[in-house]
Amino acid sequence: ALLIGIFLIYSFSNPKTFNYNQLASQLAGASNWASDLFRLGLLVPAALLFFGGPIGKSAQFPLQEWLPDAMAGPASVSALIHAATMVKAGVFLTGRMGPIFYEALAQFNQVVPFFATVAWVGAFTAFLAASQATVAREIKKVMAYSTVSQIGYMMLALGLAGLSVNFAAGYTAGLFHLMSHAIFKASLFLGAGWVLHVAESRFMDEMGGLGKGMRITAASMMLAGLSLMGIPPLSGFWTKDAILAVTFETGQLPLYALGIATVVLTAFYTMRMLG
Repeated sequence: ALLIGIFLIYSFSNPKTFNYNQLASQLAGASNWASDLFRLGLLVPAALLFFGGPIGKSAQFPLQEWLPDAMAGPASVSALIHAATMVKAGVFLTGRMGPIFYEALAQFNQVVPFFATVAWVGAFTAFLAASQATVAREIKKVMAYSTVSQIGYMMLALGLAGLSVNFAAGYTAGLFHLMSHAIFKASLFLGAGWVLHVAESRFMDEMGGLGKGMRITAASMMLAGLSLMGIPPLSGFWTKDAILAVTFETGQLPLYALGIATVVLTAFYTMRMLG
């Protein structure tokens, strides 16, 4: 899907280019790749096909189940690859092309179909993965579902950027959450790895009373967990609040309700894991 979207845009660009800046500058002309795609009815499909890559890479619905199954690797690998870098590539790509798609689609009043899809995929993924985390028994699977859920939050913000009168508000909120999440989720993965090593079990219902002997681990995981829950003054509070504020100000009340429900579920599964 991603390759088809890329080559559709490339084939209609003039001169032919994959360069972000050149694609953006070409939109200023009366006849450009966006207008050519629009005349053929391919502008919105090309954008949605392009978004298919980030859906798979960043584990969004309906391609979200690979990420929890990839948690069998070492904790240090999970902290780097599955919390901070690799899975965020789809969010970054969506953010990188977001302003270009916005300019291209706005010329023909086609902004809503693409950005509403991004927002709804993100919001539904955030809620679905959070609900899965509430019943997971394995400590790293809880964090894996949490990662999927929080990436859904990022996608929600990027989608809302295109639906809002202030594109920058949703855009910065999504990327702000990306940076914040990389820090506290990597911390949680590293702490979980140490817990698995000491407890010699990956199942939370076979653990208990570890805080007395692992005070540094317990304290660090508690701090990171509170940030994940969105407790002020930790970074998670500011990023989630920014996303929810954009959702409310945009008037997308169903998306706002899903976002609030996800916050509640996040608090529940995080305290369950820490407990």
